[in-house]
Amino acid sequence: MDQSGGSRTWVAAVATFALLAGALTQASVAAAATRPSVVTGAAQQIGYATATLTGTVNPNASDASYYFQYGPTAAYGEQSAIADAGAGTKKLAVSLSVGGLQPLTLYHFRLVAVNAAGVSFGSDKTLLSTKVPLSLQILATPNPILYGGSLTVQGTLSGTGNGAREVVLQADSFPFSAGFQDLGNPELTTAAGSFSFPVLGLLSGTEFMVATTTSPPVLSPVWDETVAVKVVAHIGRTRRAHFARIYGQVTPAENGMKVGILRTVHGKGVLAGGTILHPLGAGSSGFSRVVHVVPGVYRVLVRVSSGALSSNYSQPLVIR
Repeated sequence: MDQSGGSRTWVAAVATFALLAGALTQASVAAAATRPSVVTGAAQQIGYATATLTGTVNPNASDASYYFQYGPTAAYGEQSAIADAGAGTKKLAVSLSVGGLQPLTLYHFRLVAVNAAGVSFGSDKTLLSTKVPLSLQILATPNPILYGGSLTVQGTLSGTGNGAREVVLQADSFPFSAGFQDLGNPELTTAAGSFSFPVLGLLSGTEFMVATTTSPPVLSPVWDETVAVKVVAHIGRTRRAHFARIYGQVTPAENGMKVGILRTVHGKGVLAGGTILHPLGAGSSGFSRVVHVVPGVYRVLVRVSSGALSSNYSQPLVIR
């Protein structure tokens, strides 16, 4: 008799019995398990795009997972991330955040939990997302501008109900001690929330802000507009070879301020001479200086320290 053949038959029989025993054990566990108990809670921290959904899960001693279904109807259509609820036997408070909500929209949601015994659904609840809060952003162009120049303050009112809203431009000029005051008449935003204010003849550095006329108002960040002195320069001949007179005027008058005559070398200004501003006439100052020159591009820099206005360069002067 083949003893080895009998051993193989015995081993196979033992393996088959082990598989059947394992299958019966798993079936017994599944039959004994109870579906999780779930209760849908209230929505918290509701915003215009996100909300936190809450509830409780009792895994009923079988490892359970949970998630939330949500959407604009009771058919839902969206699902949160899936989280682990453990395998305990008591109620467990759970919560998950959901995103992608539309503002001022009613949403349905419910809690769903799953374990080896099956799926359990919580009751349907609803939440109303909030409106997008209004906010203002502005910019002014150009910046800086020359003394007496004009600019445009433009921007956008963003948020729910941003169209056809009344906004007003406010300004506070150097030395910035009077506080912001309305400048001109209010305007209505476009359907997209945009607006534009022209500002003419600015004479000093000014801070701008735009506000809604609602109570309380929505305020934009402050825009700091710089106003530079106007520098006009000319080249005059002299009797000395390789010398030229650089002269011109500055508006408004900034008597006593320093003037530098610079030659551009490799993109940088090299000082060729200097002087100070002297009275020229009503509202302006003058300068004049004979300097040694070589062919190249020159500019005049007027340094201003009054605070109301900023320093500035003249137009380029080409000496051949």
